Amino acid sequence: MYFCPTGEESLILLDGRHEFPFSFQLPQEPLVTSFTGKYGSIQYYVKAILERPAAPDQSVQTELQVISHIDVNSPALLTPVLRSQEKMVGCWFFTSGPVSLSAKIERKGYCNGEAIPIYAEIENCSSRLIVPKAAIFQTQTYLASGKTKTFRQMVANVRGNHIASGSTDTWNGKTLKIPPVSPSILDCCIIRVEYSLAVYIHIPGAKKLMIEMPLVIGTIPCIGFSSRNSSITSQFSMDMSWLALTMPEHPEAPPNYADVVSEEEFSRHVPAYPPLIDCEEQLCCPVFAYIQEFRFQPPPLYSEIDPHPTDVEEIQPVSFMV
Repeated sequence: MYFCPTGEESLILLDGRHEFPFSFQLPQEPLVTSFTGKYGSIQYYVKAILERPAAPDQSVQTELQVISHIDVNSPALLTPVLRSQEKMVGCWFFTSGPVSLSAKIERKGYCNGEAIPIYAEIENCSSRLIVPKAAIFQTQTYLASGKTKTFRQMVANVRGNHIASGSTDTWNGKTLKIPPVSPSILDCCIIRVEYSLAVYIHIPGAKKLMIEMPLVIGTIPCIGFSSRNSSITSQFSMDMSWLALTMPEHPEAPPNYADVVSEEEFSRHVPAYPPLIDCEEQLCCPVFAYIQEFRFQPPPLYSEIDPHPTDVEEIQPVSFMV
C-alpha cells in the first residue's frame, strides 16, 4: 500500500523539517501473526520513500507488529483432553512389568502467563525407579517449494517425584505455567506454529513413556473462571449487606464501669481467697465447667487515650502521574 501526501500533484518543500500525518486501513482478510522462527519469519514493515529529481531516493522503514487474535472461549478450545497409555518395561523374555500413565487437562486453549493444571495417574509395576515429567513443546513447520522442514523446542517443563517399584502417584492439578511465546499460527500456508503438552515418564534403560496432548495458545483469555469468581463475590456481598444496616456510622464510647459498679459491690463479688474444691465431691458429681465471675478494672475511656501520639510517623501524601 502506498500513500502520497499531495495525491498526483507535485510538491516543492522548502528547507526545514516537515511532518505529514497519515494512516493505513489494514486489509479485511485476516493477517497472520508476526513471527520470527528458526528457518523463517513473518514480518510487516511501514516504509517511507522520498523521491527527488536528479538525486537518489531516500527511504526509511520500521517494523509493524501484527497479532491475529485467537479466542480460547470457543467450544472447540474449552473441551477437556484425556489420554492414557501403557508400556511393558523390558525386552523379549526379560520383562520387569508394565508402567501405565493417564493424563488430563481441563481445556485445550490457554494464553500466555496462564498456569495449566495437569491431572495424571502413574502406576509403576516394573522393577525400576521412574520419574514423571511434563513439558510444553513448540513445533515450527516451514513449507516451501513442495518441501517441509520442522523445528521442535521445549518452552517450559515441570518434574514430579520419583516413583518406586510397586507404587503409584497422582497429580491433582500440578501446574505448569506458560512462558511468553508467540500465539499459535494455524492458518498460514508457509509457516505453522503449533503447541502440545507432553506428560512422559523417564524409565532408566528404556524408552520414555509419553502422552502428548494438543494445545492452542490464544490471545483472548478464558472468561469462565473469572465470571464465576465475580458471581461468587457479588453473592457474598449481597449476603453480607445486612451488616451495613445494623452497624452505626459513628459508634458510641462504652460506659465507665466505675460509674456502674460500686466499690462495695465489687468487693462483695470478689473474695479475698478462692474457695477450696473438694476432690471427692468433684469425682462423684458429673463433670461441669466451674466458671468464676471476675470483675476486672474497667478499660480506659476514649477520652483518656492520647489523640496525638508521639511515636507514630506522619504519613506523607503520595501523588501519582498517569
